[in-house]
Amino acid sequence: MNKSERQIVVFTTLAMNQTLFFEALGRALEEMGCRVAYICFHERSHEHLLGRGVRSFNAFALAEEAGADVDWDALGIANPAYLLATEKAAFELANTSHLLTKLGGYANAVGRALDSLAADGCGLTMVQELGGLTSLLAAYFVARSRDIDNWFIEPSFFRGRVLLVRNSLEALPIAGPSGKSITPAVAAYLENTIRQQSAIIPRKDAHHYRAPLRKILDARHIRRLAEKSADKYLLGKREEYTHVGGHVRRHVKMLMRGGLLARHYSSLEGVEPYIYYPLHVPADVAITLRSSQYIDQLALIDHLCRITPHPCKVAIKEHPALVGAIDYGRTRGLLRAHDNLVLLDARINNYAVLNRARVVITVNSKAGAEALALGRPVLVLGDAFYRPCSLVCRIDRLQDLEPVLRSVLRAPSSISQDEVLSYFQDVWEQTYPGELYVTEEKNIAAFARSLASALNVHGVDNVQYVAG
Repeated sequence: MNKSERQIVVFTTLAMNQTLFFEALGRALEEMGCRVAYICFHERSHEHLLGRGVRSFNAFALAEEAGADVDWDALGIANPAYLLATEKAAFELANTSHLLTKLGGYANAVGRALDSLAADGCGLTMVQELGGLTSLLAAYFVARSRDIDNWFIEPSFFRGRVLLVRNSLEALPIAGPSGKSITPAVAAYLENTIRQQSAIIPRKDAHHYRAPLRKILDARHIRRLAEKSADKYLLGKREEYTHVGGHVRRHVKMLMRGGLLARHYSSLEGVEPYIYYPLHVPADVAITLRSSQYIDQLALIDHLCRITPHPCKVAIKEHPALVGAIDYGRTRGLLRAHDNLVLLDARINNYAVLNRARVVITVNSKAGAEALALGRPVLVLGDAFYRPCSLVCRIDRLQDLEPVLRSVLRAPSSISQDEVLSYFQDVWEQTYPGELYVTEEKNIAAFARSLASALNVHGVDNVQYVAG
């Protein structure tokens, strides 16, 4: 019996679009000899999968049966409250006890599902999209406590390719440059991206990159709101994304704040010289768990304004997917307190801002990698995939930032374009072909082969270095 025949790939799913994708991916993996199962934190998805004859577990029902009492130490969780940051930020929640009960219930539910699957005598592998919600974290820690590999899928720097991160919540560290020559495929990708100044947006997130009013009035969003409301209030179906009223309130507030912030927008003209801090997505796992010391980005911006040498300015810009997400009152207060702070128009192309910046300072945004591709000096504060790269300046402690910034502004080191290209070849070779939640046949086939290669499924060659 080969490895694939002994292996069950267990997907977690939180929404129907995820379920449809992982269901198609599962069918492709089954054709390669794997078995698949699903743990659903979305009851409509569970019903869909059962109706298709697929092995599925209802996490909510299992959590009710198992209760919430859990031995955190046995799960390798030293401080469970620390794991709540993403959910608190994403849904604007504050009830720690409730969230801990939820985390414990989910952990017990996942444990029961894995016990049932392990009874088949097969090896198990957990596969999830990277995220910081209690459902995903419960599945991750339960899997690891049982020595089950957990693979997180994360969009990469390259469109149409993903990172597969094994048994870690941290960014996949990619060192370099190794000195390898860049391949034509990677060279063409970088050249086209820079020439077209195109943002790195996974297809699954493209609908977020619009003005707040367009999001609110989008027919798809209105339909999904109606479906979620019916599921929750009429049919009693449970899911992870259940805060319907809060979701609406947040988008209305973003619309209002976006309009207020726009009054303070500046163009790039007359701003130079400046350092650039691109705002990160506030509730993203990259900030909430990977670099939680910088979760208060406005406090970090205040610090940057205080340490940046005159006459250099500090330019900031909202994340294009979440215009209006930052606090208006605090932002206005910072603009009043610091005459060297500039809030750039959110509609300005990020490459235009990066290309004219004296220094780019980032926690772990992909904008740091984009700046490196443009040959700009990059200071990285947090847990980013490019942190080990010798071409960036790593800041280990916040108190080290001021002298390093001053030194770089005074005498910026030249970055060899050959080394930059070599590094992005190194990055490419750590990625796999595939796009999350795109169910087109060609993408499913490529993604299944990528995942099978990473999981070392028998008979599937390593596709890690295939040029897209």
